[in-house]
Amino acid sequence: MHWRAVTEEREEKLLSTRACLSRQSRGRAVPEEPCPVRTCFQRDRDRIIHAKSFRRLKHKTQVFIIPEGDHIRTRLTHTLEVAQISRTVARALSLNEDLTEAIALGHDLGHTPFGHAGEEVLSRIHPGGFKHNEQSLRVVDILEGKQGLNLTWEVRDGILNHTGPHLPATLEGQIVRICDRIAYINHDIDDALRAGILTSAQLPADCLAVLGQTHRERINNMVMDLISYNQDTAQIALSPPFQQAADRLRQFMFEHVYIGSEAKREERKAMHVVEFLYKYFISHPALLPDEYRQRSEAMGLDRVVCDYIAGMTDRYAISMFSDLFIPRAFSNIALEAGK
Repeated sequence: MHWRAVTEEREEKLLSTRACLSRQSRGRAVPEEPCPVRTCFQRDRDRIIHAKSFRRLKHKTQVFIIPEGDHIRTRLTHTLEVAQISRTVARALSLNEDLTEAIALGHDLGHTPFGHAGEEVLSRIHPGGFKHNEQSLRVVDILEGKQGLNLTWEVRDGILNHTGPHLPATLEGQIVRICDRIAYINHDIDDALRAGILTSAQLPADCLAVLGQTHRERINNMVMDLISYNQDTAQIALSPPFQQAADRLRQFMFEHVYIGSEAKREERKAMHVVEFLYKYFISHPALLPDEYRQRSEAMGLDRVVCDYIAGMTDRYAISMFSDLFIPRAFSNIALEAGK
């Protein structure tokens, strides 16, 4: 018997009837011979971890652009926190932890450089608009490797619908959708406090009374609420009191951190970097890397330039902008002035 079959049988014996079992997967767009060791969802998780787009997340902004402190989150550390929280909830609810982890690890692969600032620019200037969840699906379907990662339907559905108007079809995907928000609200508060953008006294007391006073308490309480509230539900959700408090806290973060704070002043400059690069490569397609030039014939120039820009890390985008638009003599002057 294959080791995979043992794992699949264990899922059927131990997981909830609400769980998405590996053997019940709708499969892949291109059929493949199953792995003798890993289930289909374990295989998807591993493919995502080994993807170049996953490695690039370590140099992409979460909230604070090119943070000076070593402890400020990046898109990669955010992704790992989402995966950890999501796995804890899935395990406690006897749902499929492997499926949950695969979705969590892949949910932000399509994020632009400079976080939501980059997304806002591409959404405005790219003719087809831009949404990072749709780009994440595009990465795993088309852009990663030679022909995409060929992930299972359930993982792709979870990645696409981790945000936006539609819920994921699986409860595992719904867990990631909520745990993504639990992670970023709380770690963005932690980063804002560390950076001096907020003080603890500014945090809304009514929200903290429900969710918890500290970073650790809030995450623990929200996770426990998810677990206790969803023992037999057909849809994953926070309890109404916790959902209301979380929504209020998220709104507070938009008002005090995400929009107009000291931490966001550099975003306007970053947005110019993304826009200038996009327009430059539209006007100079011959300077695109070979793989993108080849794709442009079938996909259109606007589409491949958008893919190219979205895939950049913060520092690669800045380096590219500097090479294209800033005379080297100016850069040397700036370096001398900084000594």
